[in-house]
Amino acid sequence: MEIENLFKGRFLTAPAHIQAKLKKVKAYIFDWDGVFNNGQKDERNTSLFNEIDAMGINMLRFNHYKRIGSMPLFAIITGERNSASHTLAEREHMDAVYYKIKHKSTALEHLCKQHNLTPDEVLFVFDDILDLDVAWKVGIRIMVQRQSSNPLLIHYVLNRNLADYLTANDGNNHALREATELLIGLTGSYDETLNDRIAYNDLYRKYINLRNSLPTAFYTVDNDAIVAKKP
Repeated sequence: MEIENLFKGRFLTAPAHIQAKLKKVKAYIFDWDGVFNNGQKDERNTSLFNEIDAMGINMLRFNHYKRIGSMPLFAIITGERNSASHTLAEREHMDAVYYKIKHKSTALEHLCKQHNLTPDEVLFVFDDILDLDVAWKVGIRIMVQRQSSNPLLIHYVLNRNLADYLTANDGNNHALREATELLIGLTGSYDETLNDRIAYNDLYRKYINLRNSLPTAFYTVDNDAIVAKKP
């Protein structure tokens, strides 16, 4: 199957080139509002997630473990404090949540320093203006698209080569699941990854036990410095 024929989003980088860059990736980071959801908030400043996308990120993580033999770094970087993002991160044993981060490159720099990474080893899923300073720097950029509402932003991203793929779906319609399916598909091991999970075999059990042993760190900004602080 040709990936280009299955996915309805827009490839700004050739799939073969994204596939090659994916071999270098050691960390996957995600914006929250507009990626896990449509960005709408309730009176408690909470925007939700759903299990369709949560399954996608777990399978992406397992796929990396299956291919590389080690756990990738998983993190959320968000501009606000959001209890749902903290809940999901702890449940899924993500490595880190950076919250109330207004200049997201500071979080990227901290994450890379903490884990001895270079920015080209990072993949970023994002959707909006406050994410672009990170998109300038990382290895792979997946942008959640809302073409009918922000065509000038899309034009800006295209002209400056700030994304490798624009999703067909928006954050309210499982764009994140689309991104994870695409990335697993590009590795050429989609069926094998699902087969291991469906069978709940030794490899998957080893992965999930390791994943579930990982703590989640929380960081925010205090006096312009990144500090560890659980909300």
